[in-house]
Amino acid sequence: MSDALARLDAVDWHALKHAYGTAEDVPGLLRDLYRLDKAADAAEVLFTHVHHQGGGVYSSAPAALPYVIAAAADPAIATDVRLDLLCLVGALADAANTARPHFVTSAWPAAWDLAVADLLPLLDDPVAVIRTAVASALAEARHRADEVISALRARWAVEPGPQTRLRLIDSVGSLTAHADELRGDSLGWLRELMDDAEPSVRLAAVQALRHALPGQGDAAYARTVSDVLSGSEPATWRPGGAPGPRTVVWAVGLLREDRAGLADATHKLLGHPDPSVRAGALEAAAQALSRRRSAVPDLLPAVARSLSDPESDNRLFAARVLGMCGHAARPWADALAAMVTDEGEPYLPARSHEMWALSRLGDVRCVPPLARRLAGEQLGFAYHESYGDGWWTYKLSLIEVAGELSAHADVLLPPLRARLAAASTLDDRRGLCRLLEHWGAAAAPAIPDLLGLLDSDCAVWALDALAAIGPAAAEAVPGERLRALLDTPPEGRPLASSSLKLAYGRLTGDREPALTLLLPHLDEPYGRDSAVTLLGELGPAGTPYVGRLRELLAVHEQGWLPLRVGEALWRITGRADEVVPALVEAITPSAERGRASRSVVESVKLLARIGADAAPAEPALRRFLDTDERPVKHGSRRSVPLDDELCEATRAALLAISAPGGAT
Repeated sequence: MSDALARLDAVDWHALKHAYGTAEDVPGLLRDLYRLDKAADAAEVLFTHVHHQGGGVYSSAPAALPYVIAAAADPAIATDVRLDLLCLVGALADAANTARPHFVTSAWPAAWDLAVADLLPLLDDPVAVIRTAVASALAEARHRADEVISALRARWAVEPGPQTRLRLIDSVGSLTAHADELRGDSLGWLRELMDDAEPSVRLAAVQALRHALPGQGDAAYARTVSDVLSGSEPATWRPGGAPGPRTVVWAVGLLREDRAGLADATHKLLGHPDPSVRAGALEAAAQALSRRRSAVPDLLPAVARSLSDPESDNRLFAARVLGMCGHAARPWADALAAMVTDEGEPYLPARSHEMWALSRLGDVRCVPPLARRLAGEQLGFAYHESYGDGWWTYKLSLIEVAGELSAHADVLLPPLRARLAAASTLDDRRGLCRLLEHWGAAAAPAIPDLLGLLDSDCAVWALDALAAIGPAAAEAVPGERLRALLDTPPEGRPLASSSLKLAYGRLTGDREPALTLLLPHLDEPYGRDSAVTLLGELGPAGTPYVGRLRELLAVHEQGWLPLRVGEALWRITGRADEVVPALVEAITPSAERGRASRSVVESVKLLARIGADAAPAEPALRRFLDTDERPVKHGSRRSVPLDDELCEATRAALLAISAPGGAT
């Protein structure tokens, strides 16, 4: 240990930085790696401090790197700790390769170059998982790609561990894109591996070639993957025991642009006897559907058949995918309607998703069972929405299921009001108030219930709902109670004051309290949205602030602020000539490269309201429609609904642009 920590105290750690300040604690953490009772915690803290969440490389990383690798190489240290340290090395190297250069300390390249020399001997470590982690870290050694490729292939020739063999292949693929002398030879080797006897090796070779030749398709990839998927069991696709859904998703995903092959593999795997394989096939179908519009006819009928899967979670996931696809799922509306009855689907979470799918279709048959849920003890829906990526089957939120059902408020309001009256927690009350806010004027019968909440911890959300209901609520709300709320907002609610003042202005027409509070935020980096929204609500009365809004419009090009500022200016001045160019600039990157966000969708809706004067946006708008790949973020149940909403808004905007007299 003494040699490994030599010259540790010669480093000026106080002058170096990590995610939490100066790096003065790093020497102690490095010493703790050699203490049995402290090593695991030290490795974890090093990761969170020195790497944190990535996006850059702190100045402490180059200084710590040789000591981290020395500990990772020490067989006396527990394998789990060594593995964590190698993950830290790989994460730092990845951050250095992918972050913007000014976020990477200038000392990193030299330190990483020395580190690669220390890592290469660890490819022969006696512990397989260590060899695997070393191969993973070395995949980031782009500046020494040829040398490292030679070492990785030499190790592959003698490597007995199946998982390590696959990692070696993948690392060769990652480095081949950066190789000089060995580029052609490595590509040839990887192509030879596509004909290997081991299915896992063949699939790993396809993945490696995709890394080596990014953006370049090859018909041989699809042939290889299809051959493996149709000719072997999922347990052979990746070593390590049972296949599991993730293996299936990964393997099917290697087909990528091969629509026919992907559809064929998914159909076959959905009939596999192993329920976990079927689960993986469902997720692979969902992933493809979230990415391509053309996948709907290819895959949705097969997904719909899984509504009768004997595994309850697979039925849930099938309903989730059908709900995600909205009106495209209409052919299976009768099947969904049969399942939301008490005699249909026995598994409550699956029935919740089937109800959501019907509501996405606008099918009235979701209303009676939803009313029974609202009146019952077990709601089965969350009061908060979850926005995580991926395909986690967490609870749907009540507002997702019922938010677009305001036309059926006559049926849903009585049990909803009773549930609000009986709610025992703030979360419950807040969730129900948010639904009433979403319904707007249709929620007017609930005005007495909302008035009763103005003296509760839910006053902010009750007032938002009242403001959304509109004139009927404005007549019913006592003015003195509103003033009292403004003077003494609920404690522990940091945003309560601005929300209350906005709602107060919407209900009473008195905007002065909100203006006094929010206008100073126009000159601050945060909190501008509410101030800009307020100015837009003023209409022509906001004319004195037009100059400041124009300044903001010139500074911000993407995100919510150009939309908020553009809408405010348009509502105040009625002029589209200065607003439309900013909106076009905000949506064009998404039209060209995809990844349209909610702010882009709302910007397109604003262009539809502007009408004929939005004609300069037409080329960008048409790009949203003239693409098979959905121009939104892929990989979640929100992908297709957001794309559907974008398409609907785009068509409305194009129609408004071409309509005589402007907007429709």
